[in-house]
Amino acid sequence: MKNTILNKLIVAAVLVALFSFASCKKYTEVEPVSNFSLEKAFSDPGNALLAVIGVYDEMSGDNGFSLNLSMIFPYDSDEGYASFSATNTQGAIARYQAPLNNTALSGSFRSLYRGIEKANLAIEQIPLMSQYNNGTITEKSDLRRLYGEVLTLRALYYFELIKNWGDVPAPMIPSYRQESLFIPISNRDSTYDKIINDLIVAKNLLPRRTEVARNTRITRGAAKALLARIALFRGGFSLRASAQMQRPADYLKYYQIALTECQDLMATRGENTLNPSYENIWRNLLSFVYDPFGEILFEMGSAGNDNNSDSRQGTYNGPVLNSASRYGVGQGSIRITPNYFYAFDSVDLRRDVTITTYQVPTISNINTVRRLGELTTGKYRRDWRVPLLPGAGVNLSINWALIRFSDVLLMFAEAANEMNNGPTPAAIAAFEEVRIRGFRGNLGRMGVTPISKNAFFNAIVDERFLEFGEEGIRKYDLIRWNLLATKIAEARVRITQIQTRTAPYEFVPQYIYYKNTGENLTWYTLADSVNARPFWRPTQIPPVNTIGTAPAAGQPVGRWVRVDWAQNTTSTTGYDGTSLDRNIARFFTPGKSELFPYDQVTLDAYQGKLKQNPGY
Repeated sequence: MKNTILNKLIVAAVLVALFSFASCKKYTEVEPVSNFSLEKAFSDPGNALLAVIGVYDEMSGDNGFSLNLSMIFPYDSDEGYASFSATNTQGAIARYQAPLNNTALSGSFRSLYRGIEKANLAIEQIPLMSQYNNGTITEKSDLRRLYGEVLTLRALYYFELIKNWGDVPAPMIPSYRQESLFIPISNRDSTYDKIINDLIVAKNLLPRRTEVARNTRITRGAAKALLARIALFRGGFSLRASAQMQRPADYLKYYQIALTECQDLMATRGENTLNPSYENIWRNLLSFVYDPFGEILFEMGSAGNDNNSDSRQGTYNGPVLNSASRYGVGQGSIRITPNYFYAFDSVDLRRDVTITTYQVPTISNINTVRRLGELTTGKYRRDWRVPLLPGAGVNLSINWALIRFSDVLLMFAEAANEMNNGPTPAAIAAFEEVRIRGFRGNLGRMGVTPISKNAFFNAIVDERFLEFGEEGIRKYDLIRWNLLATKIAEARVRITQIQTRTAPYEFVPQYIYYKNTGENLTWYTLADSVNARPFWRPTQIPPVNTIGTAPAAGQPVGRWVRVDWAQNTTSTTGYDGTSLDRNIARFFTPGKSELFPYDQVTLDAYQGKLKQNPGY
């Protein structure tokens, strides 16, 4: 297999030959319209594999992790925002005022249920295959792996539904066996418990990463990590029908599950561990380079060069790139908030991976500066891809990292802190392992790890902020901690302090000076004994005779050029409290915005039997 199992030809074979579903206004009216009977479709392991690939396929495309689930639904938060006005389909979601006819919400809602229907068929049929119990050793092993994969995929799809919509209908059998297609919603706790139990079964059916050929199929480590994540959400806060954020009384039971799974993963470092280089995680992912450390436990595969199965990673996110540059187009549509830039220590190596301060706005391939109010994301930057893909194409087949080993370490630290009423030595070691990588070469600036329960929890909240920027995690973390409203309000206060350069941001420069050195940028800073930190000092002005104007047509002139920095955030196009494109989470309402609404078509199909989420 190439970088992905979702090769376009295979997907086409799956959808046409096995599970071609009729489109219908009523999302649950999904009938298998197949050239083969179910018995034929699951007559041998080869066909069963194609069926399972069809289940994987619903993860990709615009309605999956290629766009909506990875780059639209997770915003706005205190880390970043989608750079659209609230009248745009994506911008309406980011600003928390999505109407009931929002096509991104309805598209993903239906896509997730298509994945569940396909999974339900495979979960029913695979154990019924004669080869499951009576085949060769290889056949039995292959079919058990497939069964573990579809259990995990169904769990993932339900997890996405619950995170975004709360209590949802939760069919666990194929639609052809249901007495009514419009089943009532299920309590999310019971759905969580079902998929947690499924993952406990699945993890023991799946091979380890080192036991199989490298591809984007689920392995044991991925299922265990996903189980730990889901368990923390099951034990966390969520918005209930009462319009209150609540957590279950028995939440520690689920923290224990997360703790156990993370401990097991940490005990098998030969399978998955931290990549010593934070930057190389993303360079390897972008260029399909094998990572011997296996830090990414599961990545969403993509291919096909279309919106149904391919990915917008590297074009929708990442820096702004001119389509005529040698890199190809980069839209820079996910922006970084000023407070997030300054959440990093000046020597934290993760900052310049997570955030880009440059753009390539002309065909000359010369970088120019993005100002503080315009910073873009950096982990999925198209200009890091090898080989480069120039042109205006937006689908690059770049996979989405769903869960990493650093998440395992921080989930372990969080669960251990909660279970023991304070951090254990092992929890502190796991927390510091993540932090040490970020401060490599400058460990003296890493700080001292707190040892009280509340202080250690707050340190984890901050560390996950820094470690997982742009990975679709922050907003949902804040919801399960019941901190989303708090952190959005805090971000607004911090942005105001940066705008006015008042404590604790009195050091932020109003302007910065830069010059081009080839295709790169050099920032002006006074020479002294401290690390060069031009963004962490008031404006530093170079000698007058070295200052010039912006390079004509993007060409370097060898002189320092002044650009707005904090000044940019105070302009009428900045964070002024009125512009819809940058006023983060403008319409966020506690007790409502933690969940999305059901779309109108779905509500109409249920004919009043489906209760809308609070506040809509």
